[in-house]
Amino acid sequence: MGMGHSDPENLEALCFRVHSTLTSPFTLSPPPDAGLGHSAELAFAVEPSDDVAVPGQPIMLGCKVEGTPPVRITWRKNGVELADSTHSTVLANGSLMIRHFLLDGGGSPSDEGDYECVAQNRFGLVVSRKARIQAATMSDFHVHPQATVGEEGGVARFQCQIHGLPKPLITWEKNRVPIDTDNERYTLLPKGVLQITGLRAEDSGVFHCVASNIASVRVSRGARLTVTGVGLCPLHPSPPPRHPPFSGTAVLECVATGNPRPIVSWSRLDGRPIGVEGIQVLGTGNLIISDVTVQHSGVYVCAANRPGTRVRRTAQGRLVVQAPAEFVQHPQSISRPVGTTAMFTCQAQGEPPPHVTWLKNGQVLGPGGHVRLKNNNSTLTISGIGPEDEAIYQCVAENSAGSSQASARLTVLWAEGLPGPPLNVQAVSVSSTEVRVSWTEPLVNTREIIGYVLHIRKAADPPELEYQEAVSKSTFQHLVSDLEPSTAYSFYIKAYTPRGASSASAPTLASTLGEAPAPPPLSVRVLGSSTLQLLWEPWPRLAQHEGGFKLFYRPASKASFTGPILLPGAVSSYNLSQLDPTAVYEVKLLAYNQHGDGNATVRFVSLRGAPPTCPCFYTPALSPPCDCRKEEATNQTSTTGIVIGIHIGVTCIIFCVLFLLFGQRGRVLLCKDVENQLSPPQGPRSQRDPGILALNGAGRAERAQLGRDRKLVDVKELEQLFPRAGAMQPHPRPTQDPEAPALCEETQLSMLPLQGFSLLEEMPSEALPPQDVGPGLPSEGLAAQPAPSGP
Repeated sequence: MGMGHSDPENLEALCFRVHSTLTSPFTLSPPPDAGLGHSAELAFAVEPSDDVAVPGQPIMLGCKVEGTPPVRITWRKNGVELADSTHSTVLANGSLMIRHFLLDGGGSPSDEGDYECVAQNRFGLVVSRKARIQAATMSDFHVHPQATVGEEGGVARFQCQIHGLPKPLITWEKNRVPIDTDNERYTLLPKGVLQITGLRAEDSGVFHCVASNIASVRVSRGARLTVTGVGLCPLHPSPPPRHPPFSGTAVLECVATGNPRPIVSWSRLDGRPIGVEGIQVLGTGNLIISDVTVQHSGVYVCAANRPGTRVRRTAQGRLVVQAPAEFVQHPQSISRPVGTTAMFTCQAQGEPPPHVTWLKNGQVLGPGGHVRLKNNNSTLTISGIGPEDEAIYQCVAENSAGSSQASARLTVLWAEGLPGPPLNVQAVSVSSTEVRVSWTEPLVNTREIIGYVLHIRKAADPPELEYQEAVSKSTFQHLVSDLEPSTAYSFYIKAYTPRGASSASAPTLASTLGEAPAPPPLSVRVLGSSTLQLLWEPWPRLAQHEGGFKLFYRPASKASFTGPILLPGAVSSYNLSQLDPTAVYEVKLLAYNQHGDGNATVRFVSLRGAPPTCPCFYTPALSPPCDCRKEEATNQTSTTGIVIGIHIGVTCIIFCVLFLLFGQRGRVLLCKDVENQLSPPQGPRSQRDPGILALNGAGRAERAQLGRDRKLVDVKELEQLFPRAGAMQPHPRPTQDPEAPALCEETQLSMLPLQGFSLLEEMPSEALPPQDVGPGLPSEGLAAQPAPSGP
């Protein structure tokens, strides 16, 4: 790519010019043996290569195959098999001869295209790399050299550009005579550039660019060079080296002129060293890189410095080296017993990165069924292999610079006397978590059967996620349990003998039955004297099954509920407002889907005596005694118990220490502070939050026993909210230090009848599983910590 130069800023830099061009992109040729197959049974020793043909002339495409005879060789053009004809013939050694290469026209199809050599024997079929055959061409010049005026001792530069196949050879003529390449002042660059350093009067004349290849020879328009007298900035260059060969070579051009002669240097923009091996400087500063590799790609910087000054000019350009696909790991031939899994791996590199495809006996192999492709197609996995999977598999890596292939054979081992596949496999749903699979024994070779193996997976899962369950040989049905409700499963079965497994039976599908959802975990937070916040875990799957949540609530003294309030399955909270601040409320939440309503989760909470903000609320069945401590200025309610504190002021800290003696249950302690807001700090994740009431619903067996219409209520929770008469006697208040900074009042709840409730014993805290209780809240149990001993 060409790069411009900066204009001089003063007379001293008037004759200082920098010009840089790079050969980009630069395409490497593949090594002669690149991509040769590695299957001993059938492989390519020689593959066809890209070529350019002269119209009307013959061309031969080479192909040599090694393998177990007999081997049949055919050719494809653009994916279609070529038939033998007088125009093209497959020779005895496997090469293809085209006697007269044709282009479009005259009613005959063009011979240009992609050619593949195809070899086949009893083990399978392999296809060679694609060889692109193009006709030799030569375009007109699209850049002609331009007339130039130079000063004695200066530098002149001519350039021409032309396209052709194969790449044209560029030479130059002066006054219709080829220039003397032995003249060290004349530098010819392969991209059509002529540089003349140390100009002299005899260099004046008319220069022509001559381009030639096997298709044609073309001559550009003439460009006159005029050499004038010595200018302000004469140049005294050192003799340049002789032009090196350019096979596999990249040229980075940089021309700098000035007086005194500028010092030209090269570097990489990324700071990596250019190196010295294969690196030369040609002419006044052209960088020549021999044996170019992908590692030479990058941005190069040409810098010209005027000696003794700080005057400096730079130009930069990018060198892009393209490399055809090349294998760093070939697939290996393998042998596997029938019914097992076969895996092939191949890894290729190139620039740009190659795309990998797989062939099975010459046909493109895509994912599906028991075939999986992973890791950008570099890994081929075939599960549950059978005799039909025995073939030659090829890994084909291709990019814009070329393609390569490598092959490997899969041999499926089949022992004599193995039983056939089990027959009449059927699957019937029994419940929401169980499916019964039945089958009949194979038709042949059943005497040595030692058992069956049932293969199970979700229908939507890939084959590698399946699991197996063993079944005795005398059993022809099996109950598969612990499945997910409303889910489709795939089943197949194999018979096993001491010598191996049978082929797999035909797969069968069955879906588990649906069921109503389980009780949702529900937590309650008191936000004020008339507002409750309900929190639970969202269930997005409910929306997939036409479901959601139903919410009911009522004062515990009333017989009828308000509701249902229908909520989507993705919702995880709801606020109840405008409640009676003197009442105890019963809240009931259940989930439903197309199979019906699930069991409800029931909670009781008292608003009696709760102030407008941050009450300290205590239920003995769920938490230790109330602790009132510092609270964040944001009035965030603590998440470590059912303790809600109200605290006003900013100058002193008020502590409330409450002691409950044995037998005093069902009391609600309202702690009133007169200064800073206090709340207990968060406890461990394994504890329960004093600000939230969270009880788990009953398990499946308990729900079946109690029935859907019965309420699940914790005994101790009810005892706290509705204490027995024996527990209603007042107890003397603990003596309080007159200097204590807090004052706590005790308020008792009046007892309500326990009519219409079913009692369920409280589960031990270890048995309550952790639950997510909503955004911003701990995802596990809730508990309070003791109050700190000091501020």
